[in-house]
Amino acid sequence: MTIVESLPTPAPAASGVNLAPASSAATFAEIGAVLRDPARRRFLVLSHLRPDGDALGCQLAFGLVLRALGKEVTIWNEDGMLDKLRFLPGAELVNAPPLGQGEMLHDFDVLVALDTAAHPRLGTPLQAIGRIGLTINLDHHISNPGYGDLAYIDGSSPATGQVLYDFFHDQKFPIPADVAANLFVAISTDTGSFQYPNTTAHTYEVAAALIRTGIDHAELSRLLYGSYPRRRLLLLQELLHTLQWGSDGRVAAFALTLEATVRLGVTPEDNEGLIDYIRAIDTVLVAVFFEEMATPAGLIRLSMRSNTPAVDVSAICQQFGGGGHRLAAGARVRGTLAEVEKRVLATIHEALPVVVPTTSPAPAAPAH
Repeated sequence: MTIVESLPTPAPAASGVNLAPASSAATFAEIGAVLRDPARRRFLVLSHLRPDGDALGCQLAFGLVLRALGKEVTIWNEDGMLDKLRFLPGAELVNAPPLGQGEMLHDFDVLVALDTAAHPRLGTPLQAIGRIGLTINLDHHISNPGYGDLAYIDGSSPATGQVLYDFFHDQKFPIPADVAANLFVAISTDTGSFQYPNTTAHTYEVAAALIRTGIDHAELSRLLYGSYPRRRLLLLQELLHTLQWGSDGRVAAFALTLEATVRLGVTPEDNEGLIDYIRAIDTVLVAVFFEEMATPAGLIRLSMRSNTPAVDVSAICQQFGGGGHRLAAGARVRGTLAEVEKRVLATIHEALPVVVPTTSPAPAAPAH
């Protein structure tokens, strides 16, 4: 599930990229017309840094649809293609942006930003862009301000993958099996394998339509949730040694130091979903994962999950410059690990619902 993190040093945007809020919400028909316009041939498809399945699945699905329309398609992500998602059809199309010394800037007719609530989270690809004719923004984050020339934000959708399915279906763009597989993974990722409360009846209907294209949903789910490198288990072991409790067991947190990251040789994608191990503890209302980042600014990346609508972790993370969803959010906070842990856990404690002590009724007086 995508979260919104603060970015203390956002990548500068190219002079030709319109990242100002659109004057009004776009329609599927307006965006579809851009894709059909023969004068617009060169498309750049982006999504957020530290990508998840929704981000990369959407990039690939959109890119494959564009290629079927005869467009020249470039797909960049700051982190490139995640190893754990290389089973996705078309995975070889995703690359890190060319940022080498002397590298020329690249011009495109259309930039498509997917699943990215805040445009600085598009990251370093913005530094490789020269001129852009038009910017399209498709997302499901309600905090997205609608940047770009054409912005369609559906905050009621559980995943941007579902937004794309609705768009393709509405505009009658074909959804073959390779596109369907990417959309299925995108939606499954952001709904917690269709378990999170944001999953709707329409989400299941979309999934059924995708399965009817002939995709092997069981194998996709196995590769997504049941196939990990050995180092990920060693990482979980390391994290559990740091487990701490707070607020009478209603808060659980663990932390990853930079030293442990180097020693174990883990990558950012290895920690994806590990917070769910402590979130699933029956007494826990809020789970937190602290991660020391390899930056000179001394940043701690935090991921936060809530088990109850009574605790809005997005509101908590906004106090630290981040944000996200009510039940899943994050931020990047300056300070040492110990300092940030203390501040964040204290803020969470203040946000927890008050527990009213229960008292047992007094025993009845003996009869005389």
